[in-house]
Amino acid sequence: MAMPPEKDRLLPYGRQSIDDSDIAAVADVLRSDFLTTGPAVEGFEQAFASVADAPYVVACSSGTAALHLAVLAVGVEPGDRVIVPSVTFLATANAPRVAGAEIVFADVDPDTGLMTADTLQEAMAWADGDVKAVFPVHLNGQVAPMPELSDVARGAGIAIVEDACHAIATRYQANGTPVTVGSAAHSDLACFSFHAVKTIAMGEGGAVTGRDPAYEARLRQLRSHGMVRDPKAFSCDELARDESGALNPWYYEMPDVGYNYRASDIHCALGLSQLKRLDSFVTVRKALASRYDDKLAALAPVVRPVTKVNGCDPVLHLYAVLIDFPQTGFTRREVMEALRERGVGTQVHYIPVHLQPYYRARYGDRDLPGARSYYERCLSLPLYPAMTDENVDYVVASLVEVLGA
Repeated sequence: MAMPPEKDRLLPYGRQSIDDSDIAAVADVLRSDFLTTGPAVEGFEQAFASVADAPYVVACSSGTAALHLAVLAVGVEPGDRVIVPSVTFLATANAPRVAGAEIVFADVDPDTGLMTADTLQEAMAWADGDVKAVFPVHLNGQVAPMPELSDVARGAGIAIVEDACHAIATRYQANGTPVTVGSAAHSDLACFSFHAVKTIAMGEGGAVTGRDPAYEARLRQLRSHGMVRDPKAFSCDELARDESGALNPWYYEMPDVGYNYRASDIHCALGLSQLKRLDSFVTVRKALASRYDDKLAALAPVVRPVTKVNGCDPVLHLYAVLIDFPQTGFTRREVMEALRERGVGTQVHYIPVHLQPYYRARYGDRDLPGARSYYERCLSLPLYPAMTDENVDYVVASLVEVLGA
């Protein structure tokens, strides 16, 4: 069987797409007066607000920073309980944990990896006390059942923060109405990542979207050391003003501790350029995913794509399949190594976070059968805009050859 084209000797599970327009956008910033906290940040925020159908966007330095800012904005404090699905990246749980919260892990649907209303209610019962916030995760690019989750959480007075780091431009139906992930139609805030292999790339970068202006003010304050420069927010007139009562132009106050989570103009210039290419990224990702679906059909039920969510129009960040490894006679390690020998890179997203040593030591062992079932079968295949139909065909043919199917 032929190898992939020479320039794609290894087909990784994800890869950024950078062209001359992206390079020129970054170069323009490097020649400008601003490298950080300048016009590119504001421009990116406005452009992404349009993409997410959100009243506001607060750009920050990473998806992890976005999650941490959201944790603080909704008022999570030490000792509060926060529910997180176990199938996610470490940051979803770590962000509330570093704020002092106790993490309650929710199980997931074994065929989608997503939290459900039932698993949320199970986690609420397990919490044995009031829960401050829940962090649904839109895994792979598919959306968690937000209307149902919102009904459960709102009824219990629980704040909702969407981890939408995989779901840029994903849409879903709610009572027949299309909803864009990031609009916070069924949540308080939504968090995004622009890591290199995400749908749009800033190298590192993130954003929080929402609808409540009070949250926006809080996010912007916490993003920059907790400082405020609005005279209406000042509390110490003796420092804020001179003897005549005029405002001192250098003055600022820090009513709360914050962080340096600012995004730079360099990163946001790249992000803004990438947003101009988003429509093409979406088209390619959807076409590649559809081709995978068609080509993999012959391998069912031993190999099948992650179950599609009804009413969801996903822009997949990852193309994940579920493989019955015992049925194949091979371990997942053996399959991954054999695919890599053929130039196909794969990855596992994710090891359930409740199984990590830190959390096991803190909370003991919990049986989350949906999370374990999903984890034991999942494998992410290559998916990124530079791929071709022939690359997809090669990946599937390699999988067939490795499995002897």
